[in-house]
Amino acid sequence: MRVATPLAPRLDEIALCAWVAHAEPGDALVYHRGLLAIDRGPPGQTFLSPEASAVAKTGNMAMKLAERGFVHLVQRRLAPDQFLYLAIARPRAAEKTASLSSLLSKGND
Repeated sequence: MRVATPLAPRLDEIALCAWVAHAEPGDALVYHRGLLAIDRGPPGQTFLSPEASAVAKTGNMAMKLAERGFVHLVQRRLAPDQFLYLAIARPRAAEKTASLSSLLSKGND
């Protein structure tokens, strides 16, 4: 399994989708490092910091990709309250390619 780690400190939802579009089955990408439930901001808070908002959008996109069968989501514990969040590319049928592009065009519901 090839594991890609983003060069930037934070991966955004567009980069995540771009990676999925080109990933081979079994490839893995670290899409977050930390504790996602905390880093995405307090539940129900309307106004998030730009960083928490970006983490939430990426986490939401990762979940959408998993729900639609593009990736498996796993976490690897590094230390107490410190995890690597991985998206692992799944094999997909050709007709799902159009579905992937539609995720970005619909925005983050």
